[in-house]
Amino acid sequence: MTLKHTKKRKRLQSLQVTMKKDFTCCCPSLIPSRETACFYLLCVLIALYMLAGAAIFSSLERPAELKAHQLWEKRLRDFSHEHNVSYEDLKSLLRHYEEARTAGIRTERGRALWDIPGAFYFVGTVVSTIGFGVTAPSTVTGKVLLVFYGLLGCSATILFFNLFLERVITLLSLLIFWCHRKRMGHSGQEGRDSEDERNGEWKPSVYQVTLILFVAVLLVACGAASLYSAMEGWTYMESLYFCFVAFSTVGFGDFVSCQREHHEGTWAYQVANCLLMLLGVCCTYSLFNIISVIIKQGLNLMLKTLAWMYSGINHNRLQLRPLFKLCFTASEPPIFYCEDDTLRGQQVQAVSSSGHGMMWHSCVPNAIGKCLCDEAQVETVCQREIGSGISAKQEQDNCSHEKNTVYARPLPTWLN
Repeated sequence: MTLKHTKKRKRLQSLQVTMKKDFTCCCPSLIPSRETACFYLLCVLIALYMLAGAAIFSSLERPAELKAHQLWEKRLRDFSHEHNVSYEDLKSLLRHYEEARTAGIRTERGRALWDIPGAFYFVGTVVSTIGFGVTAPSTVTGKVLLVFYGLLGCSATILFFNLFLERVITLLSLLIFWCHRKRMGHSGQEGRDSEDERNGEWKPSVYQVTLILFVAVLLVACGAASLYSAMEGWTYMESLYFCFVAFSTVGFGDFVSCQREHHEGTWAYQVANCLLMLLGVCCTYSLFNIISVIIKQGLNLMLKTLAWMYSGINHNRLQLRPLFKLCFTASEPPIFYCEDDTLRGQQVQAVSSSGHGMMWHSCVPNAIGKCLCDEAQVETVCQREIGSGISAKQEQDNCSHEKNTVYARPLPTWLN
């Protein structure tokens, strides 16, 4: 019986493999690779991350937005009533002012936006993909030119960031390896360290590089925040917020450096601002790339966990499938046939054994039969003497079960 179950299990496994191959050949796009599965999982996680962020920021900022709208409407109406100005005329004036902001008009006079330093600051925000939005071209020719200028400039800047990242990773790897060699030397293991160095077995961990880059970005941001807090009149937290928005190339435009009128004469501050922007964007870009490697490792770990869970569930399902089949097909009588063709046409008798209906057939000595039922998986062997004086009761008693061996009779001629 164990051998029969083993053969049955092998047949089921071969059938599953054949069906999987056929399904893969017919629908190869529905069987994703590891990279494709990682991409799909990342899309789902980003969507969930964005939904969670939207819920959090909406709960935090929506009350303040409603309060600001109410306060603004109250101020407009109070101003209209105090100065005897039509409310609609006041709103029309404010709409004209919003249009003038595109050209760089502010309530307080600021530095020139389109002189050489101002234009250089503008193209710097374009090619670095920061885009504060404070300065924008207002002419049609300038808008069309910006499309082609930004296409080439942003591509070249991304290449510069990638090359910068390669050199930073190389420098950090050498630094970490040097520290590792010094530490191993102090611990009295120069021989093993030299062997690892020759074979190139030891490599710095991605977590070590991430930690160093994070510390570097933090130092640059803290130093730049101190400078912006002193020169722009912002609080230190507002300066740190501006550094993250600028260095990550998000560029909301609510805080922008070097826009006041007295900043035109401070060349040192303008140069320092450009250098800090460049260094901060490069370091933050490198940090983002290293963090993306860690995220990909986490995605691969999640895929392995899901695959392990699926294989466990599938294994348990395959183990329980024979039990379910026996439960559902217990009432179906198995059919037997006898390979001996010498005796046919004898009457078939139906008897009951162990609560299940079976068909027993007469047989000859050493006649061997096989079960046609997929569930029983038994061999039928009959060893008895045939005599005309044997009663039906004795024939039934002669047929019995012995360790899953069924003694049966051959099929009649009309069943063949």
